[in-house]
Amino acid sequence: MKTVTEQEVTSKSWSTLDQRQRGARFISLPIASVLNSPAQTGMDFWSVNPYVGCEFGCSYCYARFTHQYVTERASAHRGDTASPPAAPWTDDDFERNIFVKAGAAEVLALTLRPARLGGHAVVVGTATDPYQPAERTFRLTRRVLETLAQYHGLDVGIITKSPLVTRDIDVLTKLAERSAVTVNVSLIATDVDLVRRLEPRTPMPAVRLKALERLVTAGIYAGVIMAPVVPGVSDDVPRLTAMVQAAKDAGARFIHAHPLRLYANVRRRFLPVVAEHWPALVPRYEKAFDARGGGIVTPAYAAALSRRMGKIRRALGMSDGRTPASGQRRTEGWPEVVQQELQLG
Repeated sequence: MKTVTEQEVTSKSWSTLDQRQRGARFISLPIASVLNSPAQTGMDFWSVNPYVGCEFGCSYCYARFTHQYVTERASAHRGDTASPPAAPWTDDDFERNIFVKAGAAEVLALTLRPARLGGHAVVVGTATDPYQPAERTFRLTRRVLETLAQYHGLDVGIITKSPLVTRDIDVLTKLAERSAVTVNVSLIATDVDLVRRLEPRTPMPAVRLKALERLVTAGIYAGVIMAPVVPGVSDDVPRLTAMVQAAKDAGARFIHAHPLRLYANVRRRFLPVVAEHWPALVPRYEKAFDARGGGIVTPAYAAALSRRMGKIRRALGMSDGRTPASGQRRTEGWPEVVQQELQLG
């Protein structure tokens, strides 16, 4: 890969910054703002995503819709300098055409007003991984964190599957001196075969857990986000227990889990993977998620998963990041939990 200059990274016009031999192309994305408000996203925090699209290309990723929107918007501005081609968008474009938010740190510095945050956190990497392979070259996430480190009293979160986050321990340490910092290492399971079926281009589980250990050893508040938990695949007690135990062994300060969200734009990519590896689940998925309409699991399933994770965490003395670990082993009710399958609907 060629070396990208500072001028290229901060360019305000459409341009192809780089193209890898295996096909991924990196396109400069002109931006006027980089912070997404809670009102825009419906979430209880502000978000920053330095990249649109992700080379990891996880089969369950729900950010493909955003990439499609940005691509179609780019095609509508073909009068701009070197704008992307107007070819129809496909699912593969999400991991092949990566939009780089040129000047993200500079725009953040101009637009961030702590009082405007209203006490809400700023989370980096809510849609696409801020430490995907592109970050090795463009270093946008590092520069965003350096910008945030200039402020006092913020609440900053990071979500990533990549061990590259450890490159920025120096910046995270500086940031933590002035603000609250939480790094969420994303990992769906310790089972390598399972991970490879659902996210074939992500770092191996052991590599992510080692990165988590390095972060915690450096004094960074870090833990595991298990998202998504895939119904009928990764929600059984043995797999959940293995995940919590692995997180604990790596020194995680917390672990929390969130069920699969199967929005319409995700189904095209995800259901064929389910059909290939777990064909018996397809009818259940189609029925359960269609019945919900919004692509989310039933409240009953979400509550059952929460109870199951709660029992496992308590048994192993772990926290969910919101409540302290009890440190007490509780086993009552486990025979029923082990035997029962969580019901989708």
